[in-house]
Amino acid sequence: MMICESVMSVRGIGGVFFKSEDPKKLQEWYVENLGLKPDEGGYIYFMWSDLKAPGYTLWAPFPADTKYFEPSTKHSMINFVVDKIEDFVVELKNKGIDVVDKIEKTEQGKFTWLMDPEGNRIELWEPANK
Repeated sequence: MMICESVMSVRGIGGVFFKSEDPKKLQEWYVENLGLKPDEGGYIYFMWSDLKAPGYTLWAPFPADTKYFEPSTKHSMINFVVDKIEDFVVELKNKGIDVVDKIEKTEQGKFTWLMDPEGNRIELWEPANK
């Protein structure tokens, strides 16, 4: 493992950016289904202090042949921190959104997945209370 000895260092993920066929329409989907309300400029800000449970932002490159993003054919995936993942999933399914039926439990917390209308895989994460 290579360790950087520079005085400068990255403090966290500053944004998630991706291309869209119809940005306004896709943004409306995220507002309606995930509650992500943008500002006047169309941006959504997540302040790290907003996390109610212990949480963090993970940055990780995956191998080019990973199956983890499937069934999406896109080159990225977004992970959103949520509270009460079971209730969140019920609400999404009530809206007709196809969510993976199984919520996986790990030592990091609970996870499930869905796809947005443009085929981007979304990971929902309820951090474990440590």
